[in-house]
Amino acid sequence: MNVPVAKVPAAGRERRPSISKYRFPWRGGNRFQLLVDGNQFFPHMLQAINDAAHHVHLEIYLFETGTVAGRFIDALVAAAARGVDVRVILDDFGARGLGRGDRERLRGGGVKLAFYNPLRIGKWLKNLARDHRKLLVTDGTTAFVGGTGITDEFDPADSPESRWRETVVKVAGPVIFDWQLLFIESWKRHTGEMLRLPAKPAVAAGERMLGRVTLMRGRSQQGIKRDLIAHVHSAERRVWFSTAYFVPPRRIRRALRRAARRGVDVRLLLAGPRTDHPAVRLAGRRFYASMLRSGVRIFEFQPRVLHSKVSLCDSWVSIGSSNLDNWNLRWNLDANQAIEDQEFAEQVRAMFDADFAQTIEYTYRDWTRRSWRLRVSEWLWGLVDRFLNSIGDGRR
Repeated sequence: MNVPVAKVPAAGRERRPSISKYRFPWRGGNRFQLLVDGNQFFPHMLQAINDAAHHVHLEIYLFETGTVAGRFIDALVAAAARGVDVRVILDDFGARGLGRGDRERLRGGGVKLAFYNPLRIGKWLKNLARDHRKLLVTDGTTAFVGGTGITDEFDPADSPESRWRETVVKVAGPVIFDWQLLFIESWKRHTGEMLRLPAKPAVAAGERMLGRVTLMRGRSQQGIKRDLIAHVHSAERRVWFSTAYFVPPRRIRRALRRAARRGVDVRLLLAGPRTDHPAVRLAGRRFYASMLRSGVRIFEFQPRVLHSKVSLCDSWVSIGSSNLDNWNLRWNLDANQAIEDQEFAEQVRAMFDADFAQTIEYTYRDWTRRSWRLRVSEWLWGLVDRFLNSIGDGRR
């Protein structure tokens, strides 16, 4: 079988791959800024909303009433009050924690709201399809992409040491054109209203950073998965992968094992005992043995909930909303920012190093000594995972 090899165009040039592989092209001349944790990225996001003069487009999965949500609602309503066109797409399930008062405050303040796939009893399995994207675009010139939600977990005022570990990238440059188009298409799908697409942003001064928007849309569009597998296959030095929920499909597991066996430094940064989905963690741990036997290094993050979704393969980076787990691949809309730049990759490497310093690393010998209770729990939750996968297969 021929293995796809990831190819990147020369800086400053654009190349559109086959539409069957990737929808959007690589675009040069961008600027990307790495933002780690809510105390870094929330102030940048709020400042962008406060500075907006024309429009604010927000597409988010988790939006829950609290201190953080209050700060964003204040900023969104203030922007609408000064004449900015403010539109927000919320996932109907992910926003179930947003109280009626906050919803009314948004609508009453001039913010236009749309909800993805409203929950209905008669829709049955169709209720499982969710909009998992996390995207903010202001004035078509600044964007933020990552895995965050607008909830207090990402920046709790009373216990900052417990904030969830998350990563967001701030974007400037031509690639924002594709992020803007993505939002406009989502808005039309939910409301029937077609928005005017702003002019393509200019090349960021002095920048040659390459970027591409990659997507997941259930089984019909799996660009994020394809992009990762291609870069894992072509990696020569390093494959470091961080995810909140490690229950990946067989092709990704196989690609990681093969890379490790050919001498690539393959590391997985995964959730430790502090997690919002302990059952998912247990289900994914059943894959540890085969990974460790192949030379993959596994690190579990200890101090906080790990929610970050980042891939690093040599000088290629992908940051966004996709955990690349079986559930995401079957049901969710997801979007990532792919970046090809050596300097940015080094910043991501340093971020990983700081995270690895707060982990426990498992060896194969360690893993074979775990308790029988853990083995039984992993087996049982593995059965549940396989059952849920069968539901998705049946839907197909």
